[in-house]
Amino acid sequence: MKVAIVGASGAVGQEFLRVLEERNFPIDELLLFGSSRSAGRTYMFRGKEIVVKELRHNDDFAGVDIAFTSAGAGTSREFADTITRHGTVMIDNSSAFRMDADVPLVVPEVNGEDAFDCPRRIIANPNCTTIQMVVALQAIEKLSHIVRVHVATYQAASGAGASAMAELQKQFEQIVAGEKPTVEKFYYQLAYNLIPQVDVFTDNLYTKEEMKMYNETRKIMHSDVKVSATCVRVPVLRAHSEAVWVETERPISVDEARAAFAAAEGVVLYDNPAEKQYPMPLEMAGKDPVFVGRIRKDLTCDNGLSFWLVSDQIKKGAALNAVQIAEYMMAHAR
Repeated sequence: MKVAIVGASGAVGQEFLRVLEERNFPIDELLLFGSSRSAGRTYMFRGKEIVVKELRHNDDFAGVDIAFTSAGAGTSREFADTITRHGTVMIDNSSAFRMDADVPLVVPEVNGEDAFDCPRRIIANPNCTTIQMVVALQAIEKLSHIVRVHVATYQAASGAGASAMAELQKQFEQIVAGEKPTVEKFYYQLAYNLIPQVDVFTDNLYTKEEMKMYNETRKIMHSDVKVSATCVRVPVLRAHSEAVWVETERPISVDEARAAFAAAEGVVLYDNPAEKQYPMPLEMAGKDPVFVGRIRKDLTCDNGLSFWLVSDQIKKGAALNAVQIAEYMMAHAR
């Protein structure tokens, strides 16, 4: 198995290295690619030092079985043909191809079989907020079809990359020192603040991030579900949280929902209000599953449920989901 990582020096690229090692992913040879700025850097993988090569339009991907790409939508579009023309399967973490009809958008716990319908040899990794939500929604969908979803996200700084995490930490340090905080990665100061805008606004006044949750959920779940999202950036370093309200075709009890979440693949039920136990990003950062808690009936809707979920968006929301796609394809090879 020959594997490549494109964007190896970024936050997700570094997470790919950790996830592949943690899961003992079968690799005979690993290639790392990056921009001209990253070329020449070295990273350790399984005791071996690997040098980052500059990504170019050449034959470097000949013989590569799987390429995990996380270098931005522009890079993915530009290099897709170069990466796939020798038969490499490109599992892309950018937004470049997610809504293309001939590119599957895959979360293995929900629609793993879609990965095999990839005529362009490109498989898209969904947006991080969508991934963790649909893993939880799938448990409820198996009980009764979900008609609509309302969701408010609480998105960590790391969703904007390693430099955004560094900026948040720097802002706290500057404020404590009595200095004016640096604001470059976000629209406003994030330390001691919330920013109710993730990505740019569209014509309908929802942001692109919010519309991703609408469109991607429908594609992944093969569903007519309607999703209304409000995405908020919060001063947390790592792991996204979501408050979710669902309306189903028939009423679902809290006990039914608990049992469904407890049995669901990729989900950990963490819901004990009496002991003040519920998922929080501080505790769930760096872990693999989607953690679900605060499960209760929606007081405004007879067929409604409300719950809270937390997941590390660099792991399950990015690198881990992509690696799980590859694992699913190997385990179910046709």
